[in-house]
Amino acid sequence: MQDGLLAAGAALLQAGGLLALAPLLKTVIKKMKARLQNRQGPPLLQGYYDLAKLLRKEPVRSDVASWVYVAGPRAYFAAAVAATTLVPVVFAAAPLESAGGILLLVGALAFGRFALATAALDTGSPFGGMGASRDMTIAALAEPALMLGLFASALAAGSMNLGVLVRTLVQEGVTRHPADILAFAGIFMIVIAETGRIPVDNPATHLELTMIHEAMVLEYAGPDLALVEWASAVKELLYFTLLVDLFLPVGIATSTAPAALLVGIVAWVGKVFVLAIAVTIVESTNAKLRLFRVPELVSISLGLAFLALAIRFL
Repeated sequence: MQDGLLAAGAALLQAGGLLALAPLLKTVIKKMKARLQNRQGPPLLQGYYDLAKLLRKEPVRSDVASWVYVAGPRAYFAAAVAATTLVPVVFAAAPLESAGGILLLVGALAFGRFALATAALDTGSPFGGMGASRDMTIAALAEPALMLGLFASALAAGSMNLGVLVRTLVQEGVTRHPADILAFAGIFMIVIAETGRIPVDNPATHLELTMIHEAMVLEYAGPDLALVEWASAVKELLYFTLLVDLFLPVGIATSTAPAALLVGIVAWVGKVFVLAIAVTIVESTNAKLRLFRVPELVSISLGLAFLALAIRFL
């Protein structure tokens, strides 16, 4: 009973921390992109201002939409929050790692995508259907690539439980195995695609010929849109955390001592910031791909992940 309460408390604390920091990450990336383009960029707290503004507004909903449209953002947000409890962040253990591992994590994220795509179709808007179709096309390649990349790391650790996987990596140390390099490259490309970054998507555009994620949420406003934007930010931070857990677990706490936890927090923030710089450079040095070229790029990540998995058997 006591262990269950501790796990629930740790899950709430970790989910609350990621929810609080996720809008800041998106703003930091926007700020760095602006500085690279000789612009000032938004204030660091702009993400929180935007969420507060949306939460204060009255929701505007289509007359032809059903409960599916209303439930979509809530299911998407709940799936993102649930996924945060399955991934180690500061401590080398996930709060609810006993509930499931890699398959549950990928399944939770896929459920959120399915709920949002279904809600986009429920509006009766051609933009919603177009965005849902494009997102599902990318997901058909991105999800297998993500799973293969995670399986390559799981084979090295001998477990599909993310907590056990991270603890094994901490004990063995960082390696330069070719499978790890290929898996990192494949998953990094998936992170770019899943978070709607250039060259796959442009989160700042509203051009119907190019937008993917924005087309699905074009009909939302007020608190509904706030939940979607907040969940998208949480997913981005979650993917960054997953990358640093699997391929750079240096500094993660292995005990509950205050000093170890402090080092773990500093190390996690630093590694996530380095990944944010990498994403900013990729966005600033590449142009948006044509829509029909996007599956080709995602297919490359699938090939890299497959090669990483195959090398593990050699």
